[in-house]
Amino acid sequence: MKKFVMAALAGTVAGVITTTQIAGPLLAQEAANKASVYEQLDLFGDIFERIRAQYVEEVEPEELIEAAIDGMLTSLDPHSSYLSPDDAEQMRVQTRGEFGGLGIEVTQEEGFVKVVSPIDDTPADAAGIEAGDFITHVDGESILGLTLDKAVELMRGPVGSEIVITVVREGEADPFDVTIIRDTIKLTAVRVRTEGPSVVLRVTTFNDQTFPNLQEGMREQIEQAGGIDKINGFVLDLRNNPGGLLTQAIKVSDAFLNEGEIVSTRGRNPGEGERFNATAGDLAEGKPIVVLINGGSASASEIVAGALQDHRRAIVVGTKSFGKGSVQTVMPLRGDGAMRLTTSRYYTPSGRSIQALGVSPDIIVQQPRPTPAADDEETDARTRSEADLRGSLNNDSLSEDEIRQIEEDRARAAATAELREEDYQLAYAIDILKGLSAFNPSGPSQ
Repeated sequence: MKKFVMAALAGTVAGVITTTQIAGPLLAQEAANKASVYEQLDLFGDIFERIRAQYVEEVEPEELIEAAIDGMLTSLDPHSSYLSPDDAEQMRVQTRGEFGGLGIEVTQEEGFVKVVSPIDDTPADAAGIEAGDFITHVDGESILGLTLDKAVELMRGPVGSEIVITVVREGEADPFDVTIIRDTIKLTAVRVRTEGPSVVLRVTTFNDQTFPNLQEGMREQIEQAGGIDKINGFVLDLRNNPGGLLTQAIKVSDAFLNEGEIVSTRGRNPGEGERFNATAGDLAEGKPIVVLINGGSASASEIVAGALQDHRRAIVVGTKSFGKGSVQTVMPLRGDGAMRLTTSRYYTPSGRSIQALGVSPDIIVQQPRPTPAADDEETDARTRSEADLRGSLNNDSLSEDEIRQIEEDRARAAATAELREEDYQLAYAIDILKGLSAFNPSGPSQ
């Protein structure tokens, strides 16, 4: 018994020594880290006071502190930043769907301002700005080295005022200037139309109006077509959609899914992750879906494309998306300002992260550059047929109804050819829906 007690005491003493040997250095290291942080804060205070006292021009202390906060946040990643009270209010207005500016979504890449995408029917879109363009100068002033917020501030201005931006574009030998007139940007979140028996859902952004616009637009087009049975499928066009609200991306995905995960987010701490699942109800009632994406499809657009692709609910067509797979949380700060901080990454239902990789389409389809129209004489030569020859025989085997049907088919083919010239990727998506409906005996006639 005595030996047992002595062994137990020895174990206790050894445990105390071991704990002291481990915890001691850890506590010392933590204390050293705190001391280092306080030293750095003292250094910041010293620099702040020297700038106030000795800088060549007088500066406002508030501006210095805001600049320091913004520099701290922008050093983390391209999407974290400080929002002044004015910027925070503008962001709230933008998510409601109307704001002033050029109509482009931008990010920063290695010090350069890069266009994520132009927004449909905006001054930038009309001026020919493309996803992937780099903006190097604003009104002749270089923006290289500026923070993204400062560069954006230079591009803002009164509605109706003129701005000249210098653009560097892949495939172009030299930079070139683009003149744009600033305007009020009114975002129509979803535009819905039909192309033959196919419904095209053009989603330009994810704001508060996106899902309501989508739901109402689909209902109207289905009614006009005479019911869902008259429709062969839907094209969900997410090209040049820079993203927006995560909640709206989840609702749009859920609109076409009956069950399963839509997206998950994972933060710094494993226990803080979230999963968002679909609920029963498919607005498309099982009809085929083709999703269109390109290099300007980012963030919320990639959530939708990735979810529908992973669930095999849609065929994704186009080119690789932008690859913004991070989630920013806007945190209100004192003084009506706010902080936009990257707090997590998002993952598609299969568990893949899109960050820096993007969504790869199931079918890669490039959008051709516009080419000069072919000579009318060459076009006539290519389309000449037996019926154009003088004295050709009539076809006596067709009834009037059959001839009328052939003429209608020709008109539809001509419309498809015209669309292909105008928007090759969209025409390709509609062709896919036609092909899928050809295998469905109950589908609408083509």
